[in-house]
Amino acid sequence: MTTFIKKHFKNFKEIFMSSTSNKQPDFLFDKSNYKWMLIGVAVILVGLFLMAGGKSPDPHTFNYDEIYSFRRITLAPILILAGLGIEVFAIIKKDKPQA
Repeated sequence: MTTFIKKHFKNFKEIFMSSTSNKQPDFLFDKSNYKWMLIGVAVILVGLFLMAGGKSPDPHTFNYDEIYSFRRITLAPILILAGLGIEVFAIIKKDKPQA
């Protein structure tokens, strides 16, 4: 197998080995992009945490104020949508060119 490669691809080692060994890996995003992504995930998790709960101690009673509270119906979905907006911003944001 190696003789086949050497015979048909004379510069095999130069093509495949040297081009990747000396370069640093190019990442798709900058450090600030990842920071914004983590902030977005944290905001989404806070929104999900605020939406959770609502277990009643008595399963035969319905607590309207607890289920349809401002926190669950308004605040939590706004935080989740804001977190998704932060994620979109983190993906679209371009890093500043270094001088």
